[in-house]
Amino acid sequence: MAVNHRDDVNHGVLDSETIDIAHYFGILKRYAFRIVSLAIAFTILVALLVMRMTPLYTSSTTILVDSENANVVSIEEVYGLDTKRKDYMQTQYEILRSRQIAERTVEGMNLHLNDKFMPPAEGPSAIDSLIDSAKDMLPFLPQEEVVERTEAQIIAAKKRSAVFRLMRAVEVSMVDNTQVMKISVTTESASLSAEIADTIADVYIENYLQAKLDMTAKATSFLTESLEGLKDKLDIAEKNLSQFYERNQVVNIDGVVGLAADELERLSTQLLDAQTALKLNAVIYRQTRNNVTLEDIARLPEVLNHPTIQGVRRDEAKAMTRVSELSKVYGPKHPKMIAANAELSSIRETLTTQTRDLISSITTQYQVSEQRVAQLKQEVEVAKAEFRGLSALDNQRKALQRDVDINQQLYNSFFTRLKETDELGGFESANARILDSAVVPSRPSEPNKKLLIGAAFVFSIGFGVFLAITMETLNSGIRSVEDVERKLGQRMLGLIPWLAHKKKTNLPIRTYFDGKKHQFAESVRTLRTSLSLLNLDKDNQAIMVTSSVPKEGKTTVSINLAFALGQLDKTILIDADLRRPSIGRQFNIPNYQPGVANLVLKTHSFDECLVRDEQANIDILSAGTIPSNPQELLADKGFDALIKELKTQYKYVVVDTAPTQAVSDSMVIANSCDSIIYVVRADSTSEKVINTGLSRFLQVGHRLDGVVLNQVDLRKSDVAQRYGGFYDQYDYTSHKDS
Repeated sequence: MAVNHRDDVNHGVLDSETIDIAHYFGILKRYAFRIVSLAIAFTILVALLVMRMTPLYTSSTTILVDSENANVVSIEEVYGLDTKRKDYMQTQYEILRSRQIAERTVEGMNLHLNDKFMPPAEGPSAIDSLIDSAKDMLPFLPQEEVVERTEAQIIAAKKRSAVFRLMRAVEVSMVDNTQVMKISVTTESASLSAEIADTIADVYIENYLQAKLDMTAKATSFLTESLEGLKDKLDIAEKNLSQFYERNQVVNIDGVVGLAADELERLSTQLLDAQTALKLNAVIYRQTRNNVTLEDIARLPEVLNHPTIQGVRRDEAKAMTRVSELSKVYGPKHPKMIAANAELSSIRETLTTQTRDLISSITTQYQVSEQRVAQLKQEVEVAKAEFRGLSALDNQRKALQRDVDINQQLYNSFFTRLKETDELGGFESANARILDSAVVPSRPSEPNKKLLIGAAFVFSIGFGVFLAITMETLNSGIRSVEDVERKLGQRMLGLIPWLAHKKKTNLPIRTYFDGKKHQFAESVRTLRTSLSLLNLDKDNQAIMVTSSVPKEGKTTVSINLAFALGQLDKTILIDADLRRPSIGRQFNIPNYQPGVANLVLKTHSFDECLVRDEQANIDILSAGTIPSNPQELLADKGFDALIKELKTQYKYVVVDTAPTQAVSDSMVIANSCDSIIYVVRADSTSEKVINTGLSRFLQVGHRLDGVVLNQVDLRKSDVAQRYGGFYDQYDYTSHKDS
């Protein structure tokens, strides 16, 4: 026996699933009427609201903001404005939107007293009145104290309210890559909008000029006060410098300091020369005091290098050279030789004499040099002290002079700025001018009725589509062949249409034979055909009909399936729902009629329990006496033997059972049946409940022939997408309308 595996089917379907455009199109087609109805209703509501909206008029003034001011004199420091900065235009934009401009506009136009701009306050609303009444009736609630305001406070409050309203009504925009700004004002009055826009532009320009004048006045006041203080400081500095010159009796201290510096430099040079001479004479002087021979003294470098001694030494060298040359030619007694030796001796005597005189003079020179060095040292110290004193005076004079110069420079600078500011005081140049004045609009700018109504329609259509798809997505019921295959993983055996009938009543039992209900009859025949094709190999078969929960129409399907099978061959309908039997009641069989329970318990014979329906050509076996233990009775071998016996006498045995989710009776009965038909009510039972019931059969290996989708509203169905293959939708039936 073949077993359906729902997971395998599900995987096969989901693996190949993509975004199904046709599926969503089908949803829209099915909900089209409701979507359009919602859109029309919402659009009409919006249209009514739009028609009641007060029209608003927008008027605009265009101004040109100059980023280069006409500077007559260079006093940018006085104003502190840098028009070359990149954020200058953004600053002017914020000034235009500032509360200060709005306040001046309100005061200039008395907008707080203008009924067109500030409509008179209406009385308290119904909600406010209700709240006030509740507070009066319930005194324990927080009560607001009534504060009486003065006339000035009332006017101030009106001005604040007008300012806030004006700031909301004004929109300032900058034209890209230009110095042009656009001031737009939106109010309920066209002429008032134009007037306010022009006034804001004028107030902005006047505000700049006034700020300029205020800054000039403040700068003049500041410079005047500062100039007086600087004048006093300059007078004090000049007086201190004059007193310094009088006190120190100097006229040209720079020249005096220079002379002192030159004298100090001259004395320092003389002292250095005297010290050098003293060192030179000190060596020879010390040798003469140590009893050194004349020859040793003559060999001293200081003596040898003396200019006088060096001259005599040169003459001696020449004489010795002459004697040496003559000695090679003449003898010692030759007159020339004698004369040469005499000359040499004379020169040597002169050298000795000069050496003695040098030694004697050096002693004298040493003493003189020593005295000269001491005298020069004293003179240098005196010169240094005089120079230091003069330098201190010069530094003091320079400090006083520097104080005078700084105060003079500051005084001159502030005096120049003051004169420039005074000259500029009568020159007023605006930083902006009006390019285009506001024009009174002829048409309201708000609301754009066509746009709002069109947007409302588009939005409502979109929202309706969203709701339709959302409802379809959240719907866990089964309503189509696609749902049966995709959600349940089962084949579709048949589709039973919903027929109009009274609420809380069953469908008339003979509907199958009503010629006017040919679609219902044809759907049952389609179910019969599908079931027969699945069981071609069986001669006789027992068919069990069940569902997940009560009121899904399983009994109706069982009865009408028995009617359809009865037209083909011998058929019996069994009511195996021993807990809540309903077949006997629908066929008007009395409660005391014995049935299945009696046959299993063997209290009655088969003939006593059998009921014949001649019109339908079927036999009926009702539940009989309801036992206290129905499940044990159905699980008894007697019930299985009964089914087997009936299969020998009938071609078709249709068994109506209890719902699977309520009790487990159907699981027991399934062991005795050849086919299982699972009835699902369309758009009713959730997918989870149905799958739970189906899984109970699949887990124990029972065969499920398929699902019957019951009570389908064909008027809401999508024939092309959801019920393709069920030819009864196209009125292709075996009956003709009478």
